[in-house]
Amino acid sequence: MNDKFFDGAAVSYSLPAAGRKLRLETLPGAIDTLALTSIARKAKEAGRMAFVVCADPADLSRFADEVTWLDPTIRCAVFPDWETLPYDNMSPHPDLVSERLESLYRLQSANPEDKPDLLIASAVTAAQRIAPRGYIAASTFFFDKGQKISTEALEKSFVSAGYGRVEQVVAPGEFSVRGGIVDIFPMGASEPMRLDLFDDEIDSIRYFDPDTQRSTEETDAIRILAGHEFPLTDEARSAFRARWRERFSGDPNKSPTYKDIGNGIPSAGIEYYLPLFFDETATLVDYLPEETAVVFSGDVEAALKRFLTETEQRAKFIGYDATHPVLAANELFLPADDFFVGLKNFGRTSIVCEKAGIQTDIEIDRKAKDPAAKLKNFLDAQTVRGYRTLIMASSAGRASRLSELLADSALAVNEVVDAAGFLASDSPVNLTVGPMHCGFSIDAEKLAVVTENELYSIKAVARRSRLKSRGTNVDAMIRDISELREGDPVVHAEHGVGRYRGLETIQTSDGAAEFLRIDYADDAKLFVPVAQLHLISRYTGADVEHAPLHSLGRGDWEKARRKAAQKVRDTAAELLHLYALRESRQGFKFADVSEYEAFCEGFPFEETPDQAAAIDAVLADMHSGRPMDRLVCGDVGFGKTEVALRAAFIAVMNGKQVAVLCPTTLLAEQHAQTFRDRFAAWPVKIALMSRFRTGKQTTEALEGLANGTVDIAIGTHKLLGEKVSFNRLGLVVIDEEHRFGVRQKERLKSLRSEVDVLTLTATPIPRTLAMSLEGIRDFSVIATAPEKRLAIKTFVRRESKELIREAIVRELKRGGQVYFLHNDVATIEHRAQVLRELVPEARIAVAHGQMSERELEHVMREFYRQSFNLLVCTTIIETGIDIPIANTIIIHRADRFGLAQLHQLRGRVGRSHHQAYAYLLTPGDEAITKNAQRRLEAIQNLEDLGSGFYLSMHDLEIRGAGEVLGDEQSGEMAQVGFDLYTQMLKSAVKALQQGKEPDFEKPFETLTEINLHHPALLPSDYIADVSARLSFYKRLAAANTRTELEAVVDDLVDRYGKLPEAARALVMTHRLRLSCTEIGVKKIDAADTAIIFTFAPHPTFDPKKFFELLQSRRDLRMLPGDRLKMTITTESLDARLNAIRAVINPLRPDPT
Repeated sequence: MNDKFFDGAAVSYSLPAAGRKLRLETLPGAIDTLALTSIARKAKEAGRMAFVVCADPADLSRFADEVTWLDPTIRCAVFPDWETLPYDNMSPHPDLVSERLESLYRLQSANPEDKPDLLIASAVTAAQRIAPRGYIAASTFFFDKGQKISTEALEKSFVSAGYGRVEQVVAPGEFSVRGGIVDIFPMGASEPMRLDLFDDEIDSIRYFDPDTQRSTEETDAIRILAGHEFPLTDEARSAFRARWRERFSGDPNKSPTYKDIGNGIPSAGIEYYLPLFFDETATLVDYLPEETAVVFSGDVEAALKRFLTETEQRAKFIGYDATHPVLAANELFLPADDFFVGLKNFGRTSIVCEKAGIQTDIEIDRKAKDPAAKLKNFLDAQTVRGYRTLIMASSAGRASRLSELLADSALAVNEVVDAAGFLASDSPVNLTVGPMHCGFSIDAEKLAVVTENELYSIKAVARRSRLKSRGTNVDAMIRDISELREGDPVVHAEHGVGRYRGLETIQTSDGAAEFLRIDYADDAKLFVPVAQLHLISRYTGADVEHAPLHSLGRGDWEKARRKAAQKVRDTAAELLHLYALRESRQGFKFADVSEYEAFCEGFPFEETPDQAAAIDAVLADMHSGRPMDRLVCGDVGFGKTEVALRAAFIAVMNGKQVAVLCPTTLLAEQHAQTFRDRFAAWPVKIALMSRFRTGKQTTEALEGLANGTVDIAIGTHKLLGEKVSFNRLGLVVIDEEHRFGVRQKERLKSLRSEVDVLTLTATPIPRTLAMSLEGIRDFSVIATAPEKRLAIKTFVRRESKELIREAIVRELKRGGQVYFLHNDVATIEHRAQVLRELVPEARIAVAHGQMSERELEHVMREFYRQSFNLLVCTTIIETGIDIPIANTIIIHRADRFGLAQLHQLRGRVGRSHHQAYAYLLTPGDEAITKNAQRRLEAIQNLEDLGSGFYLSMHDLEIRGAGEVLGDEQSGEMAQVGFDLYTQMLKSAVKALQQGKEPDFEKPFETLTEINLHHPALLPSDYIADVSARLSFYKRLAAANTRTELEAVVDDLVDRYGKLPEAARALVMTHRLRLSCTEIGVKKIDAADTAIIFTFAPHPTFDPKKFFELLQSRRDLRMLPGDRLKMTITTESLDARLNAIRAVINPLRPDPT
């Protein structure tokens, strides 16, 4: 690559020698990243490493992305911040600790290939006191395939390294032991690993997927870094407690942290006591190689001093609490002077940018006759001066939009892949996709780079790739009973609603057996064999407190079931009528489009399995020829919009118009931008209808819709107005349907009979969800999270000034932005003033729906541009705007919001790979309603990514589903539970379709009962975790085919090792169950001396085969009551199984 490209960013210079300083001023037009790349390249050529200290934490990822794009040969490493405030009682995310330990290991590695060429850290992190070099070296160890070591020795090694033992490994720093199988997620590793031991030898080492827990490829060795940035050995914990007693006065036993560490538990926030673990600490500087070239970006000294002053003030504020004493700021961080003294032996360069970037106004004005006129003039001038220009877009879709824009202005553009391609090109105007945050020019080389941030008023955000994983099973999400807590209501199909009380092992005459205990009214108890868990489902329909509790043997369950059955029959008939109407209506049959693949390439992610499944389902609906009515449920940021874009493309290319309905003006604006970017390369006219449009623009859009010149209309409820008429409407996309009013919904209902309707939502309202689960509307769930996305930490707290300041400062400290939601326009300005006084360092703006259009647009755009870092706003932000660095939201009076709304609001943050925080503030438990309390508890408990669907299920429980096809609340549904009700409904619909009367006496098909008189269970020493055992019992019972059953067995063996005898008996029971169901055997009782087979009233086997079997075996004879007796002595389990197979297998149908 041409060195002049980088050297032209500054005057000619040499890297300063050890102990010397250099002030490197960039030439006009150049930017800091160019100078930094130049320094890194010079250092690499000299066999040195470069270390950048950034005053602004937001520069870390920017520098890493931009330097890698400018020169892919430079190996960049970021040493991340903990992303917590000093003295926080929360620990950093394990992924961050993992990344930090990996960097420290690489810095000490003897292998030159391990060391980065460029290490990037914030000033605060570089000055932080961390573990000494000796700790990282001493606590790193390796294991190889074939190595001799016992499970106990492995476990001891992991515990001493600070790894936590868990039931199921999902995050760095965890391990689990199940017999001879040891799972561990090493710090610094991208995937967890599974060690399979044969006696005392490591037989195999395999990677495994933390989501599915299934093994992937094999490897020969494993490296284990320390589990924490501090040791947890007995000696280290004793030393910690001794230093605590020396450092802090008073009774140490009053501190939970002190007591916990004595018990081997590292309390949340213990990282801010790290110096107490060591005789001496180090800083990142102590890990640097001797010849390192140190680079300062921004005013590092001022940033450090400001941070230390804030930390000292925070220490004074928090330090009065005797149970939570704090170390002084200078015990945790080096003072600024000491930090610079520690760097005095290194060559140091300070980058100074005076006139950085492109100074000319080249913004694209979409309202102008020639939107790109300013850019065209700039490019013409550049060409005349002999300059070559590179225009950089943040995604392929935006690049194609720019290409078309320039083509309209008669400008020829050459597309290049990277920086090297641009330097090699002779073209005056070039186009590429890249991460640069602002443009620059290098006069010496006559080169210029222009980014979208100069061309548009809204900052462009480069998108990241997504992790591929398995799709989501919706049915499993609804029916999963592994998440049951003791006391939760459950439904037994034959006995009614009771309370789950856990799994119990009971000794029977045949040995140990495991049962699920359910308590009913009048202290009655029911023990359900684990083989019959298919009869159990979670109760959903009313909240936990109001769920019914039936009596055993009194007939009230049968009565409730009968009443529900009557209701179900009517509903089923109505449903069939609705199905018939839908099937009979002829919709438009969309044809395949040849350019579809090209359109898909504009999506800068790899589709997740759920997303791909949703897209396939939507396209299948559109090609089917009947009107589509599909609900796509997926969490915010999980890719629902892409599903709509693909559907819209198919519709438009088939000559149909598309209407996209949004609940808010801001979301309509954002959708319009997204659609324009993606459709940039196609002759598609897109119109936006919102209150941000002028009267003239709205009139033109209306005319375009009526005469067919507008292909896609995006807008708020204005699109449903009486004045709006479509020429050839084919598809309606509804974003967040529950936000529209009754009148709009009626208009939508009439549309459904004529055109395809696609509804997108993060949290469907209970009735919508119920309709989808019952098959009235087609349904897709996207629950796969993007790569590196972290779950949002959610706190429900009593409101206090200290908490608000702490939350805001935590975010600002890492260069982020904050939403403060105050949903009262009358007092919002007062709230903003209070916050200005509370957090004077914040740049505050106010946004609400009563502002003028232009004013609101200006505030939102400035917030995009990061001119403000704290937005005090109403729920106008609820849907739409994506700001990846806004990662904290504080909601005032959170108790006044519904569950779906809270989930939507929380989804405004956590749109990047940073840890996001949501603070739900209330006036205290005593001042809020019981339902509000339960809503807040539900949203706090369900922090998981993709939890919007689960939250809707909770909402279904809290509010009830209502009668599915009408508005009246259904008491019958509440009596039997939503899950059983829907199964009865499906069964009734099926029966009516076949012309039969529904049979409600058996809402579930009773599966074959098999008693081998042998323990058949998953022993607790095989699977210790009750939830995991319960989940496997349910999965085994729910398997309806041999393929499904073998998949569960594979999962069991893969995760927990070879099946013990009792578990093997359980699996064999289920294999027999499938064979028996196939031929109509409803019960097998296999004792030592005889086996009794009981047949169903109408068995499905061939009678001829049965008579041949009877004639061929003398040990078989018929008994009254459709029973067959086999007289045989079977002492072992295998002998008994072989005897049963000798009867069952000949009766099974011949394979076709």
